[in-house]
Amino acid sequence: MTTDKFRVALSGDFKKLDGSPAFSELDLTPLSRPEIEIFHLPRGPDIQAADLEDADALILLGSRFTAASIPKSGRLGLVARFGVGYDNVAVPDCTRAGIAVVITPDGVRRPVAVSIVTLMLALTGKLFVKDRIARQGPEGWARKTDYNGVGLIGRTLGSVGLGNIGRELFRLAKPFDMKFLASDPAADPVQAAELGIELVDLPTLFRQSDIVSVNCFLSERTRGLVGAELLSLMKPTAYLINTARGPIVDQKALTRILQERRIAGAGLDVLEKEPPDADDPILTLDNAIVTPHALCWTDQMFAGIGAADVRAVLDMMQGRVPVTLVDPQVREQDGFTAKLERNRQRFGG
Repeated sequence: MTTDKFRVALSGDFKKLDGSPAFSELDLTPLSRPEIEIFHLPRGPDIQAADLEDADALILLGSRFTAASIPKSGRLGLVARFGVGYDNVAVPDCTRAGIAVVITPDGVRRPVAVSIVTLMLALTGKLFVKDRIARQGPEGWARKTDYNGVGLIGRTLGSVGLGNIGRELFRLAKPFDMKFLASDPAADPVQAAELGIELVDLPTLFRQSDIVSVNCFLSERTRGLVGAELLSLMKPTAYLINTARGPIVDQKALTRILQERRIAGAGLDVLEKEPPDADDPILTLDNAIVTPHALCWTDQMFAGIGAADVRAVLDMMQGRVPVTLVDPQVREQDGFTAKLERNRQRFGG
């Protein structure tokens, strides 16, 4: 096997079962260089260390990269996530092994924010029920006054989290003339003020908001964060939107509250289990919109996150620290700095 090249692995799920590309928008042309070799890993739920022994970088889609995925050779220096979530990557183990983990916030910021606005408008405009009654002929049309939508002027939009996507959501929502609330212990008060956002605690946000959007990362701290206690504070006319990660919301508690009509509805692009069981009760609710963790998937999004991953790979190859590190402490790891120096000597930059 050739090892004098910079070897870039792609997780096996970048190919469909028939071998065709899963994402044609992923442009690998900038990596078409004599000094770079690209190869696909076998498909599987977990990345196997043995498949990465001679790899310098990995572009990772949905497979899990665990502590057991770290190759013993010590050569791997980069795991570039195809997206922004990194709950499928053992980040602390990577840092200890001198492996940088990067994400692609610039590629998903606008598409995810647009998907949140899409759900907000669909829920408040009663889009799906109006679609159904419009297909029922005169009988359905006669019931259209039973499904008036909810205007947004003066309503309150609240965000659990005020990071990359949360801030973009408020930028897009500005023309709706809504009141903005956010809860995030790491929020920059100056940035929030510039966007017209009032920072509040979580109970206040859930109590006052007409639309609550979940925009935080999944971690042990946020797992189950939105549970029965917070959900019970919501107005009966309010809506919950989650496009972040399913386990942030206690789905059983949300299902009960929706079944009991204690809130107006929910828009969910993510679920606790994906795909859900066919008999999952949340799939039967007429006050919930459910999409398959793909509402933000567009040609532009995939092109953007692919370009970001390619830039990270080229940075690593040429001995530069990639941007958007999940754990900046990796910069101080001797193993990581040694890999950068080795790459700088091998490939310049």
